[in-house]
Parts: sequence; structure tokens; C-alpha cells
Amino acid sequence: MIRSALIKALLSTVLLLALLLPGAAQGSLAVESALVDAVADFNAGRYASAKARLKVLAAADPTVDAVWYYYGLSEALTGNKTVGVEYLKKAIKLDPSNYWYKQRLAVLYESMGQDGEVQALYEDILKTNPDKVEVVYSLLSLYLKEGYYDKALVALDDLEALSGPSERIATTRHDILRAQGKDKEATQVLIDFNEKYSSIEVLTALGEYYLTEYDDSLALASFDEALSIDNSYVPAILGKAEVYRLTKNSSSYFPYIKGFIADQMYSAYPKSMYLTNVLRTSDPNYIRARESQFDSVFDALTEAHPSDSLALSTSGSYFYTTGRTEKGLSLLKKNVELFPESNTQTTRYLTSLIYARKWEEASEGAAAAWERFPDDLVYPEIANMALSSLNEYDKIVDNCKKAIAMHPKDTSVTIPFMSMMGDALYQGGKSKEAFKTYKKVLKARPDYNPVLNNYAYFLSLEGKSLSKAEKMSRQTVLTEPDNATYLDTYGWILHLQGKNDQAKKYFKHAMLHGGKENATVMEHYAEVLEALGEDALARVYRSNAQIKK
Repeated sequence: MIRSALIKALLSTVLLLALLLPGAAQGSLAVESALVDAVADFNAGRYASAKARLKVLAAADPTVDAVWYYYGLSEALTGNKTVGVEYLKKAIKLDPSNYWYKQRLAVLYESMGQDGEVQALYEDILKTNPDKVEVVYSLLSLYLKEGYYDKALVALDDLEALSGPSERIATTRHDILRAQGKDKEATQVLIDFNEKYSSIEVLTALGEYYLTEYDDSLALASFDEALSIDNSYVPAILGKAEVYRLTKNSSSYFPYIKGFIADQMYSAYPKSMYLTNVLRTSDPNYIRARESQFDSVFDALTEAHPSDSLALSTSGSYFYTTGRTEKGLSLLKKNVELFPESNTQTTRYLTSLIYARKWEEASEGAAAAWERFPDDLVYPEIANMALSSLNEYDKIVDNCKKAIAMHPKDTSVTIPFMSMMGDALYQGGKSKEAFKTYKKVLKARPDYNPVLNNYAYFLSLEGKSLSKAEKMSRQTVLTEPDNATYLDTYGWILHLQGKNDQAKKYFKHAMLHGGKENATVMEHYAEVLEALGEDALARVYRSNAQIKK
């Protein structure tokens, strides 16, 4: 399938035959007439028909460049890009001066990811067509992509000669020089441009540079000058806010940023993205110390944009993660109610319910979401997490059976849900059915670690088939040696077999990879230590386990 961008480029109006034939080797009148018919097919999107006509024409008279041109495009647009390249090259060989032939070949190369060929073609075009600004821009993009900064600077010089100085050229030159480590030269480019043209974009870029250099006074002066040109320019507004925030000038920062957030003239998107970044980069202690001020800013966001999904999500996440669980959940729930078609917002809300341990709401919400999004199996997984905490194991089994029935031949679905079903059966007191289910999974996937681990652990709890349990558990730690859960299972089985020295080694490793966050793992380790006579250390782990419960 040819990419839509390629189709759009290849089917632009410059493809009309009238633009091509006057400079082409037109051949006989018969060929010319037939070519008109082929082009008509091409322009109507009948590429197969056009290709059939052009094949005959190319055989009848291989000296007509326009035939090879359209033949190449037809091949490309029917999936034969390599052949299309070959035929376009033939057209260019017959008419080396034709700009459009080379330009369309460059587009084709670009669609094939052959940037080197694209670059060579554009450089060749500029030798005879130095005024093609769009080609210079394309070359510039390629140079920047490949890190050819010296060539990119030359391309910028060419652009400036063709179209005159511009903000875009100045800021791009600045960025290139910065990437080369030439910070002073980069800054001087912006200063020189601003002295001549007083550009809001350049002033903002200067402010951002000064901010990274911790020159707060120059940064603030640059942003203020930018805002004197246009006081609604959002990058400069946020830049000024950052000066206040990073200098911990709270008395200026909060009134200023709240004024921006509350102003309905600006969309919710830049506000939400800015606040999200502030939360991500700020010291939690800084936010906690100014909680009421931050609260007022996020309240202002939802007051200004009460029906905006991103604003609700941003504010809801803020209040939820800073401990105001109910307020955060109410905003996230409102988002789902306003945008029930949003899979992302629904998942975020349900996940938040899980973390808040609101099992009933999570279970009911996930069931309703699964009705709305029947192909998204994250919802039965969320429902099952909640149902497990509610000890509703029969409902988990029903969910698993339903998911498997919906995708009976898809092992990426059947294996995980059979595994979940086995866990629920065991926890529901149906160990025989659980073990039968595990065996079915392992018959299909002998290396499926979740089942190998759980099957082995449940066998150990019952004191049955410990050698079989050890063999299964050992397989999990060999393939995932840093998985604390698997290390715990294996260490515990070794302990039950009286191999406490070996067990200790695996528990010590588990402690390095998350085991200290799990009360059960620490209790198991404490029991092993006690068996080895290390009572003092055992008491430490038992105490830590109690704290984690």
C-alpha cells in the first residue's frame, strides 16, 4: 500500500501532461495521442490501466521521457516502488533538465526511507534551480535529521539569500550553533536579529536561553520585551512564569500563572501541558508547601474549562496524586461521563479506583466499560483485580471464560486468561480444577512463567509434589533471575525441602530486587533465617513485614 503522503505528492497538479510535453521528446503523433489516454487514466486513479497503456508505449518508442515518467509513477502507486525508481531514472536520463522528474523521484525515495538518495537529488536540482526555496527547506530538514550541521548552515545562508531574513531562519541557526557547542555565537545570532527586527519569537528564544544559563534578570527582560509586542503570546507568558517559579518568587508566580490559567481566551491545551510539566519537574516538597496555592491554580483550570477532557484529567490527576483522592476521582469520573467514548480516560479513572481500593466501583465500572469497548481486554483484567479483592472468584472465572470465548484461537488472549482463571479457581477453593487449568496452559506454553510460578507455589502451600514444584519454579528464576516473586517461590520451596542455605541465597537476591516491598516475601525470608539460627536478622525482617502489611 502506497503511503497517502506519497500519493498526494505524486498526484499534484504539476502532473498534468500539458506541463510536461512541451519540453519532452514527444515522439510520433500516435504515441502522443496514446499517452494522453494513459495520463487520463492516471489522473483518474486508474493506475493499472495507465500502466498497461504505458507499457505498450514504452516498448513502441522508448525515447519518450514522459512515458517513462508516468510509467514510473504508475508502478510506484501500485506497490512497485523499486521499478518506479528505475523508470523515473530513465525519464531523467532522457530529459536531465526536468525539475519535476527529479522532484518526484526524490519524493519516491523519501517514501522508501532512502534519505541519502533524496539528498543527492535535491543537491543536484539546486545546481540548475538554485531559486527553489522548497527544495532548500527539504535539504535543510535532511541535514538536520542526519546531523550535518555545517551543510545545514550553508542551506540557511541560501534560504536567507533567496527569501530574506526571518525568525525561522534565525532561530534554526541558533539551534544548530547550540548543537555544535557554539553557545556565544548562537546567542549573538538572536541578539543581532532582534536588534534589526524586534521579533517576538526570537525574544522568547533569548529568554529561554538566558533561563537555562540561570540569568534570571535577562530572561525576564527578554520575555517582557516579547510581551510588549504581543501580550497574548503563550510561549513568552509561560517563559515569564518559569522565571518566577524557578527563582521561587511565589508572590509573583502564583497570581501571574493563575491569571493565565483562568483566562478563557487561551485554550486548555497549553495550560494543561504546562501544569503537567510543572508537577513532573518540581520537588514534591515544594508543591506540598504551597498546596493551597497550587490548588487554586488547578481549580482555576477546571473553572475556565469545565468540559475539557485534558483539563479535567490534569486537575483530577493532581488532586488524586496529592492525597485528595475523592476530589481527584470526582473529576476523573466527570471526564468519563462527559466523554464515554474515550478509552484513555475510562482506563485512567478505573485504574485510579483500583489504587484507591474502591473495589466495588472499579468492578462495576470495568464491567460497564467492557460493554462499551468489547475488544479491549484491559477492562476484564481491571474487573478481575477488583473482584479478587472482593473474593468474588466465580465472577473472575466467568470473565475469563467470556474473554476466551471471544478470542478462542488467539493464544495472546487465551493463555493469560486461562492463567487468571486457574488462580481464581484455586483461591475459590477449587484446587483440582485450578491444577487442571494450569496443566492445559503448560501444554500449550510450557515456558509460561506466571503459571509455572503460581502452580509451583500453590503446590508448596499444600505440601504436595515439592520436587515437581521445585522444577517448575527453578525454570522461572532461570529465565527471570531478578523477579522477586519468582525468587520468593523458589526460595520457599527450597526451605520446605530443608535446603535453607540455598534458599537464603535466593531470598537475599530477592531483597535486592523489590522483595523488601512485599510483606509475604520478608516473612518467608525471616522463617528461613530462623531455621538457620539467625534470629536477630529474622526479627528485623518480621518487623519490616508487619510495617508493610
